[in-house]
Amino acid sequence: MTEPSRTVEVERKYDVDIETPLPRWDAIPGVDAVTAGERRALDARYFDTADGALARAGVALRRRTGGPDAGWHVKGPRQGDGRLELGWPLGDGDDLPPAVAETVATWTTAPLTPLARIENDRTAYLLSGPDGVVAEFVDDRVRATDLRGGVQRQWREWEMELGPAAPDDELRRTAFFDAVEHAVLAAGGRESASGSKLARALGF
Repeated sequence: MTEPSRTVEVERKYDVDIETPLPRWDAIPGVDAVTAGERRALDARYFDTADGALARAGVALRRRTGGPDAGWHVKGPRQGDGRLELGWPLGDGDDLPPAVAETVATWTTAPLTPLARIENDRTAYLLSGPDGVVAEFVDDRVRATDLRGGVQRQWREWEMELGPAAPDDELRRTAFFDAVEHAVLAAGGRESASGSKLARALGF
């Protein structure tokens, strides 16, 4: 079985209006530089069984093109403040690679069908400190289609995900995200009303 990449995803999501200006990051602890935005065109298709076995287990399966992590991804159930994300290369064609199918079999072996398509015009910014990248902030303009009934939805959201030089203890992580939230609210953002892009694409 092909060994996947492994990332523990620790992030916060925020809802934002289309014309809301970006936050200012000059008061974020441990951050002394922010890169210019990098544009990414992302196109993902999500899969599940007819009865939603993966969703019930807190798992998401997608095939995404575009961006630095294009490929097949399995996001596991949330564990504490994080979520393990496994990744494999796209490979040839659209068929589920055997290594991905073997991983998904932990939760289900039933046939998988397309659930949603999520197209995302993303602009990504790296927030860095003395030891490297503290976090990645992304400004997402999302177009989603619920493939079960053809319903389309659009929205804009922000995400802040911890990077390799992020605070490694709970107290400093809390202080970091508290400062991020203050900057987001000051800019006009608000706490996300949905747990994930997939949930929002499906009307949850």
